[in-house]
Formats: sequence, C-alpha cells, structure tokens
Amino acid sequence: MNKKQYSTSKAPGAPKFLSQAIESGGFIFVSGQIHMNTDGKLIESSTADKVEQTMANISNILVAANSTLKDIVKVVIYVTDMSQMPEINEVYPAFFSEPFPVREAICVSELPLGATIEISVVAAR
Repeated sequence: MNKKQYSTSKAPGAPKFLSQAIESGGFIFVSGQIHMNTDGKLIESSTADKVEQTMANISNILVAANSTLKDIVKVVIYVTDMSQMPEINEVYPAFFSEPFPVREAICVSELPLGATIEISVVAAR
C-alpha cells in the first residue's frame, strides 16, 4: 500500500515521530489538531475561538495535501468537558456544507499540552 506524507509550517509542528497527514487508499488522514497556533501557544479564549484555531490548522494541513475542508468525510472531536459541545455545535456548521461529514464526539480526561479540544479528520481524495 502506498502512503504519502504531508506537512506544513502553517499548522503546529508534530513531533518527529508523527505525521500531520498521510494519504493512503484515496483518503487523507489528518492527525488530531488542538487549539494551538504556529508559535506553539494554546488559544485560551472562548470555545468558538478554540474550534476556529483547530479548524484553521486542519485546513492548512489539507491545503498542503491539495485538499480542502469540503473533502472531509469524517470528523472526530475530543473534549475534556462535554459542556463545551453546545458552543462547538454553534460554530461547527460554518466549516462544512451538505452533505455534512459523519462525526463522533468523545469526552476524555485530558488532552496533550492542556488542550480542551482536539479534532481529527479524514478527507476523501
């Protein structure tokens, strides 16, 4: 099976043992992104701002893979507190159009670097 790696400096860098994105089998798998800017600082304002930063990171990685948010078919959202979901649901639709991607929301006890939201996606080529 062929795999192609993608990365960009327009999203926070991944540790050397991780890829920002891998294309394989007609899909682009984007590693979980948190609300961190390229300076390595977490966005600590509103939940909406955190989602916007996270989705900007995902968008920039997809652009590096010659893709866009429109190609996303699956979204997984990890949160440290399910009470964030109503505000996430308010801003979430702005990033997608019908047919909307399938989605999972999972509550976890903690996320890397103290983040409260992490989102990973799969896009179709």
